[in-house]
Amino acid sequence: MSDGIAWDPLHRELDRWQAAGRVARFWLRDDDAVEPTPDLETLLALTGESGVPLALAVIPGLTGEALALRLAEEAGVAVSVHGWSHTNYAGPERKKQELGGDRPAGAVLGELGEGFRLLERLHPARFLPVLVPPWNRIDATLIPALPGLGFAALSVYGRAKQDGPMPLLNTHVDIIDWHGTRGGRSEAELVAELVAELDDRFAGSDEPIGVLTHHLVHDAAAWDFLSALFAMTAPHPAVCWSPASALLKAQAREPVQGTRA
Repeated sequence: MSDGIAWDPLHRELDRWQAAGRVARFWLRDDDAVEPTPDLETLLALTGESGVPLALAVIPGLTGEALALRLAEEAGVAVSVHGWSHTNYAGPERKKQELGGDRPAGAVLGELGEGFRLLERLHPARFLPVLVPPWNRIDATLIPALPGLGFAALSVYGRAKQDGPMPLLNTHVDIIDWHGTRGGRSEAELVAELVAELDDRFAGSDEPIGVLTHHLVHDAAAWDFLSALFAMTAPHPAVCWSPASALLKAQAREPVQGTRA
């Protein structure tokens, strides 16, 4: 269950935004979608009931018609390209990476192009030309070739830097404790991170705040957090949960930002 006291700092921060007549932009990215599952149903129900648009990062090499059929009537869901097969090619002493320098660039880019075309065909009404690298990592030498494959933006983790080679639509708050329980992180930690991101935006940054989820590994704590977050923020006058497609269009009218993968 949610601890109401833990959410007080976020309440106060959003009230500060409202008093200033400002609206914070949020967006939701969920990674590793492949096929319909009970956990995906939970996520779709939660976002649908809350009116929160969802960007699903789908693994092209592992997905197919079943997911396409399930999402066909989900107007609030967009589909982006999550690498090709979510395979780690890095050595045992290095951080996991599929889109790295351990293979010829042509092979990596060939898979990304195939994944782009596959998901565009399977999800024509909700396809989003955004690359979400597995583990949020991509070799910098590959990025300049992405627009030639059709990609309009890259989505990794962390605040964007200026003057990079490609537009970014990043995430900033990951609800999963990957180095500990591998379940949902504590409400207090997550609320503190959201407040810090909001404070950064209030001070002048215009970057949308991205919340990152992984429905296949959610435990009760993760689901409880999302439910409480949506219940508080979706109706709040100082919050706009935005479709990723709208954020991309807005970004196209703004200066190009860079990456911090």
